[in-house]
Amino acid sequence: MFDKVGLVGRSQQDGLGPVLQELLALLGSRGHEVMLQDRLAELVPDHGVGLGTPDEIGQWADLVIVSGGDGSLLGAARTLAKYGTPVLGVNRGRLGFLTDITPDLIADQIPQVLDGQFDEENRFLLDAHVLRDGEVVARADALNDVVVNSGASAQMIEIELSIDNTFVYRQRADGLIVSSPTGSTAYSLSGGGPIMHPSLDAIVLVPMFPHALSSRPIVVDGSSEIRVDILARNRIHPPVTCDGQENMTARPGDAVLIRKKPYSLRLLHPVGHSFYASCRDKLRWGNALVD
Repeated sequence: MFDKVGLVGRSQQDGLGPVLQELLALLGSRGHEVMLQDRLAELVPDHGVGLGTPDEIGQWADLVIVSGGDGSLLGAARTLAKYGTPVLGVNRGRLGFLTDITPDLIADQIPQVLDGQFDEENRFLLDAHVLRDGEVVARADALNDVVVNSGASAQMIEIELSIDNTFVYRQRADGLIVSSPTGSTAYSLSGGGPIMHPSLDAIVLVPMFPHALSSRPIVVDGSSEIRVDILARNRIHPPVTCDGQENMTARPGDAVLIRKKPYSLRLLHPVGHSFYASCRDKLRWGNALVD
């Protein structure tokens, strides 16, 4: 089913070399064509396969296996989603909400996926633009969240929030987290936001330490257009971060426009994957017995 398989990840990830070696041996024994991300070549000097950038791999491959933590998959997803290439995660990180195959299960679970036995989810991404005098001066994508914040400054920032051209509120806070369902178990959760099932077509807006104690997270339709205006009287230039990896800088008077992207990430899991089981495991939800 998947003849051409790409392997991507972060070269700085501890223990990644042996995982790549095992994947290369497994894929080679099955006769799959393989393309390795170019910056990973030093981890497996005897790889014997083609090399490419994530964009080249996304265009070429039938399946991409991302080895690393959720951060590795977040970075890869922003590139691969636009090509419609399905993605499978092997976890070499910590939590692993997105990369759910552990290295000790590679030999059991990867062949099943390669043979067409998998569960598939579509995870939408967010598109963020910084507008200055009506012109786009910066843009970035996010699978988890877009965060407008005060950065290293100890000052609050004052923003105005509008949804679908309707004014919602003016607020002083450390910032605002705009999260997809995928990101609801990440930074949004630590900020007091709700956990959303990945199948929901919704976006959550979580104020960060708001001055008004009555300010609470808001869940809106996934197709909403969200506008965050940085009021001109602010004295700091707030950073705008996407997945904690892509950084832009706004100025007083700028606006940040956030909407859902037209394409989504095709995320594969081994058969029987359960979001709730992941929450029980990763978030340590008690010791409930499961039949």
